Amino acid sequence: VEAVHLIADGKAPRIPQPKEGATYEGIQKKENAEISWDQPAAALHNWIRGHDKVPGAWTTINGQVVTFYGSSLLDASVPAGQELTIEGASRPGLVTKNGLVIFGNDGKMVLVRNLQFEDGKMIPASKYFSADETTALELTEEEKKIAEDIR
Repeated sequence: VEAVHLIADGKAPRIPQPKEGATYEGIQKKENAEISWDQPAAALHNWIRGHDKVPGAWTTINGQVVTFYGSSLLDASVPAGQELTIEGASRPGLVTKNGLVIFGNDGKMVLVRNLQFEDGKMIPASKYFSADETTALELTEEEKKIAEDIR
């Protein structure tokens, strides 16, 4: 009650906050979120999840910065998938039907579900090798008639 009265009377002491340590903005810079691959799987998972969504943990794949989102530890046998070379990683990742499997230096696995490219395009990690493929939608005659009716 006394503190409220001091504030109401304009007599409360004012202690300026020091500038050092006053914000987390310095931590949340993209250049500080690069993935260091010489770590166990649990540390990789924590790093990716800790930077999910801002600023996003990233690495370089085929000369392009790729940001990882949505990781989970994977405690199973190594799944089947297409190998993906990741710069700095001791072992290639695997693009599987569930996402991108990456390996820690302890041999354990982390599953990453989404990837974002430098141009801002985000895709499911499982679609990495089919990201550039586009297919045209072809309608049957019946579907064309329905589309025309809707128009």
